[in-house]
Amino acid sequence: MMAKRFFMNFVAVLLCASAMMILQAQTARTFTLNLTEDGKAQMVVFLPEKPTGRAIVGIPGGGYSVLSNTHEGTQWAEWLNQRGIAYFVVNYRLPNGDRTIPMGDVEKGFRIVRDSAAVWSIHPRDVGIMGFSAGGHLASVISTHSPYEVRPDFTVLFYPVISMDERVSHVYSCRNFMGEDQKNPALVRDFSTQNAVKRHLTPPAVIFMSSDDNLVPPVTNGVAYYTAMRNAGNECAMYIYPTGGHGWGCGPWFKYHDQLLTEFGNWLDAHPAPQQDAIRVACIGNSITDGSGIQMAPVNGYPALLQKMLGKDYWVKNFGVSGRTLLNHGDRPYMQETAWRDALAFNPDIVIIKLGTNDSKPQNWKYASEFKQDLQEMITKLCPALAQNTSKKGKKAKAAQPIKPQIYLCTPIPAFKSSFDINETIISNEIIPLLQEVANQYGLPLIDLHTLFSNDADKVQSDGIHPNEQGARRMAEIVADALKK
Repeated sequence: MMAKRFFMNFVAVLLCASAMMILQAQTARTFTLNLTEDGKAQMVVFLPEKPTGRAIVGIPGGGYSVLSNTHEGTQWAEWLNQRGIAYFVVNYRLPNGDRTIPMGDVEKGFRIVRDSAAVWSIHPRDVGIMGFSAGGHLASVISTHSPYEVRPDFTVLFYPVISMDERVSHVYSCRNFMGEDQKNPALVRDFSTQNAVKRHLTPPAVIFMSSDDNLVPPVTNGVAYYTAMRNAGNECAMYIYPTGGHGWGCGPWFKYHDQLLTEFGNWLDAHPAPQQDAIRVACIGNSITDGSGIQMAPVNGYPALLQKMLGKDYWVKNFGVSGRTLLNHGDRPYMQETAWRDALAFNPDIVIIKLGTNDSKPQNWKYASEFKQDLQEMITKLCPALAQNTSKKGKKAKAAQPIKPQIYLCTPIPAFKSSFDINETIISNEIIPLLQEVANQYGLPLIDLHTLFSNDADKVQSDGIHPNEQGARRMAEIVADALKK
């Protein structure tokens, strides 16, 4: 009996040593960074021997009361480093009712990863987040609430807490994260992150869960996040295993462990990052840019089709928001939107501005005298150099070197019907001349969608305003042609 126990212990030691050798063979360097001066928040770093440029920031679970940072943290390093993925485990401080504490720790970790990208051989726009249970909630909060600079490029959620409504979620995660704000219905709704998903702006996600999870109900949490992402047209995948309960993480005891790793790996492989030197194109606009009425607009709208036409040397992002106006005193001003702040933070090389349709509505065009100055404000915020290179008389001075970003103004497409109180006469006779005037003032190219779409009533939806899929393709072709010229 003693001999048998000795043999089993000897085998266990060999297996442990073998695992450590494998990890060492795949991991070039591991160290820990303090995220706070007192060291109460830390980030454990695992850098791979053969980096691909991809990185993942891991957020362990634990109900916001403890940190399960082994099987939901450091044990993932071997598999990820083997794939050339740099891995960072954030041991965040517990909220104790103050949600800003763990949010701030994770955001600081993200800043460090992106700021150190060149040193650690990381593509700064290929940094994902991976969260488990309550850590999944925190990962989804960072994905939906944090500014562009620290928002992940993709999101991986394992059996996540999503709802902060304790009636349909994990009670203690809700109470520990929200504190006294658990009594505030508006904040409970906002931090139930299925309600915070934004079209085009919330990063692609993959969700892994067990159907028999009785601790965090899948339907009102992970499935709710998937539903919100799908309804927004954002990329999202969901894998629900028949059994497994809650909290399996990287544990080999999970019956579907090998299947999970295969599906996770396939999902990662299907989401390559843009080229680091790709020309960045920001598409700014209203519902026509957003792709209103087009199924899966983030995939089938004009900016997505423009990406396909321009190819991998370009990186096109859709910053369109339905119903928005250029006018700052309009009913829904674009420059008050998260999309506007994201577009600036994107640091684009090229900007396509297509606004003005909603400005023609009576409640908005009463501020017609402000349209020109609001357009000038948008242009000069995007490119301050244009303000410096334009004289007080409104004449564009010669620049010593090319000015970034290159801004293209677009005229609205025709309003074939007066749906939503949109006024074609105002678009044609007042808004377009102002766009032409400002384009001339700053020396900007003007893409005349209005003229080019004048005979294309068949390429808009039944409302006479929004392009259909053929119209989206036509828009993409026109813009692509202008950029190539």
